[in-house]
Amino acid sequence: MRKRTVTIIDNQSGKSAEFPVRRGSYGAPVIEIGDLYKELGMFTLDPGYGVTGSCRSAITYLDGEHGVLLHRGYPIEQLAEKSTFLEVAYLLIHGELPNQAEMLTWDHAIKMHGMTHEHLNRFYSGYRYDAHPMSVLTGVVGAVASFYHDEMDIYDPQERLITARRIIGKMPNLVSKIYRYQSGLPFVYPDNSRDYVENFMSMMFSWPTEPFEINPVAVRALDLLLILHADHEQNASTSTVRLAGSAESNPFACVAAGIVTLWGKSHGGANEAVIHMLEEIGVPKNIPAFVERAKDKNDPFRLMGFGHRVYKNYDPRATIIRAACHNLLDEMNLNQPLFEIAMELEQLALEDDYFIERKLYPNVDFYSGLIYQALNIPKQMFTPMFALARSAGWIAQWMEMMGDEDFRIGRPRQLYVGAEKRDYVPLAERG
Repeated sequence: MRKRTVTIIDNQSGKSAEFPVRRGSYGAPVIEIGDLYKELGMFTLDPGYGVTGSCRSAITYLDGEHGVLLHRGYPIEQLAEKSTFLEVAYLLIHGELPNQAEMLTWDHAIKMHGMTHEHLNRFYSGYRYDAHPMSVLTGVVGAVASFYHDEMDIYDPQERLITARRIIGKMPNLVSKIYRYQSGLPFVYPDNSRDYVENFMSMMFSWPTEPFEINPVAVRALDLLLILHADHEQNASTSTVRLAGSAESNPFACVAAGIVTLWGKSHGGANEAVIHMLEEIGVPKNIPAFVERAKDKNDPFRLMGFGHRVYKNYDPRATIIRAACHNLLDEMNLNQPLFEIAMELEQLALEDDYFIERKLYPNVDFYSGLIYQALNIPKQMFTPMFALARSAGWIAQWMEMMGDEDFRIGRPRQLYVGAEKRDYVPLAERG
């Protein structure tokens, strides 16, 4: 059978060239244009990389038209119902679900890397007490790179695996200390007798004067959020990690670059923005007015947590997290007024032609902040929680890129639209 190709013709020069079409396991086929410049002397222009594939990957697949999300082939719905975050992290890193022995080894390895150097504790006090936690997290993760630099061989698969264990193991420690420092509370060391999420909650919320009791409902809710945020294909922060890694940068620095990108309110900061929006709405009776504002093209206000760059259907993670939010509030008997506003806002938006025509469905950020809030995690800590989860995906993507036979430094091109060549005029002679 003849291989499928696409012919590109330059109407000006009359030159033409054929380019192969590649198919993956799922999704749209891609045109491989690596020889475009060599053959026709051209580049492509794709602002925002909306239709450009930057890599081959076997980690995560999402179908925005049909609301599908798979990690290594496993539907997110099944992983959310049956798995744990630590098991999903293993899946992302290794490509397969672990057996019991492998899971025990993995769990032990992660725990062994949960501590951080004592000198790193001083790093936090260099920040204002009210600094945004993402600013602190960016700096502290970058600082961890200084402890693992000269002896790290990023081309050694075993050392890459150790790096993955370090990052996944240390992130709960690093994130919890930001909260403790800003709350004026003493740091809490990891407790290896606890599971991953239990340990994190202990480091976040325990008091030195009394035993910390774990609420299993809260643990499961947080574990679910971490699963849903673990990876999401080539989004802005993941692509940033890959681009930084392509320069052979320290992997902790690459993760810090991902954290910087995640900080944006159009990316990881969206769940914090949703809570601010719901608080601004205040009471359900104000919802129609805010919906009308969102539809007014002359009003800069927009509904946060609706729509997605890729999903043109209901975000499958939003479906899962909505149910989890119901369960958490019911089982913990919590009164959450913002949840009532969120449900009514969602219902009104889903029935409005403006949102239907534009396929603006609730995304994962719409409800995740409500769960964090129910767990007593402050708004400013929402995005660090996202980073904690996504670090598993980031390091899995970095490992995959470093083992790719086509690995090379990323170097996007551009369409230059500036001034044409001109000669320098001395300052005294300029009019």
